[in-house]
Amino acid sequence: MTLSSHVLDTVRGVPARGVSIRWERRSDGEWEPVAEALTDHDGRVSGWEAPTTTGVHRLVFGSGAYFAAQGSTTFYPEVVVVFEVTDADAHHHVPLLLSRFGYSTYRGS
Repeated sequence: MTLSSHVLDTVRGVPARGVSIRWERRSDGEWEPVAEALTDHDGRVSGWEAPTTTGVHRLVFGSGAYFAAQGSTTFYPEVVVVFEVTDADAHHHVPLLLSRFGYSTYRGS
């Protein structure tokens, strides 16, 4: 499976660069690390590849550190998006629209 993400700062109307993202998968009720990355100049992490199967995964976005670097505070010091992979051969894209006091996500393509 491949996984990508895109983070947009909806307060500033720009891609969110430098956001840390930790990818984890659940195994026997515990979260195991898969990979870590920072968003690039376009707010993206592209083409994460990891040998994995179907199951429950999560992305943990470092929103607090991102807003602190902008000189701002946020109500959400991290955003956790949990999702289920039912097709291990498919590409999965998890975008995040981020502001200091809210966020939204959806299954992208």
